[in-house]
Amino acid sequence: MSAPALTPPCSGYNNPNFCVGDFTVKTPLLSEPDVNSNSSSSSSYSSCFGDSPTDSQRFEKITTSTGFASSGGFSYKSLAVLSGHVGSVSCIALCGEFVLSASQGKDIIVWQQPDLKQFTKFGQGDGSVKALVAVGNKVFTAHQDSRIRVWKVSKRSENVLRLVDTLPTTKDYLGKFMKQSNYVHTRRSHKRLWIEHADSISCLAVYSGFIYSGSWDKTMKVWRLSDLKCLESIKAHDDAINALAPSKGTVYSSSADGKIKAWGRDKNNKHVLKGILEGHKDVSFNAVVVSDDGRMVFGGGSDGFVMGWEANRDFDSWKLVFKLRAHQMAVLCLCLIGDEFLCSGSADKSIAIWKKEAHSSKGFSKVGAINGHEGPVKCLQASQDNIGDGVMLYSGSLDRTLRVWWVPNKIKLQHKS
Repeated sequence: MSAPALTPPCSGYNNPNFCVGDFTVKTPLLSEPDVNSNSSSSSSYSSCFGDSPTDSQRFEKITTSTGFASSGGFSYKSLAVLSGHVGSVSCIALCGEFVLSASQGKDIIVWQQPDLKQFTKFGQGDGSVKALVAVGNKVFTAHQDSRIRVWKVSKRSENVLRLVDTLPTTKDYLGKFMKQSNYVHTRRSHKRLWIEHADSISCLAVYSGFIYSGSWDKTMKVWRLSDLKCLESIKAHDDAINALAPSKGTVYSSSADGKIKAWGRDKNNKHVLKGILEGHKDVSFNAVVVSDDGRMVFGGGSDGFVMGWEANRDFDSWKLVFKLRAHQMAVLCLCLIGDEFLCSGSADKSIAIWKKEAHSSKGFSKVGAINGHEGPVKCLQASQDNIGDGVMLYSGSLDRTLRVWWVPNKIKLQHKS
């Protein structure tokens, strides 16, 4: 018998007081961390587009029942299916009460919780959007035209974001274009300033006052957040860079060359290679995520495998501790929920949920599968705050939709390994 679908016990997400499990969301809960905390290409938590709500604006417990099966795993029903993008959804960022999603169709939509109505839409005509991060009242977007654009909330209207800068900045250009030593050779014998990416920018991360950008041109660039100046350009990989993940003084880059590389800073504050995490031969690493304590690094491959490495105490050596066949097709994205659950999105249109299992030879055991998208799942993000006894999971797909799911904190294993 199949497991019953997870159905909210009240009128749904379009109700201002929608229910999730045993909880009613009365108003959105904002969190406002330090701007220097680490956030990867699609995750940043701060009070965007307005002030934080008062302490009374929290989640209120009510008495209802959930629709979980007691065994055999779980099936899930999306709490919301958000349409509106003109192209496939490429990235998601969480920013306080807002969810930002961008698409290959060049548009960026801001959805306001809890009812997830469209708050604003911007960015059309500026090149296909590959990645985005939100920092304070600014949004940074990476584009296929090899530029990073900076958007800021308008002082005249909070639901209008205006373009305030483009990286590299004009000031950066003017300071470097006169010297021949600032130019580097790119493909087809062309020259560019070293501060410029030569191909599509695929990923962004913000960490410790810096913005990191990874590109199909195989380089990782480091930008200072305070003045947006490009400080370094690193020839990081032998093929396209697909994802970045910072943690505990280390920035991890995953690439189509089948490697995840760990970058740290030397005594001169320059980034240097600390280690290489090897995957399967001729397999692209499409995604990388790192646990909150920095001890575990996870990579998702084009062969459907998820691999995990454990760092030593000094974070300068990593040991492969598990690998598992997560999907029959390529893993396109990964997402961590706390230190216990790992979510993987795939070209097979599904999302798998894995639970850390201390006594499993695989390290993680599958506890759930989410189906519903009609195209490959390109991006995943999970809320940092509990809602009821679980968290909200957001998924974006090539089917042009953003879907919202609720994942419980306590899920029994489908099987023991």
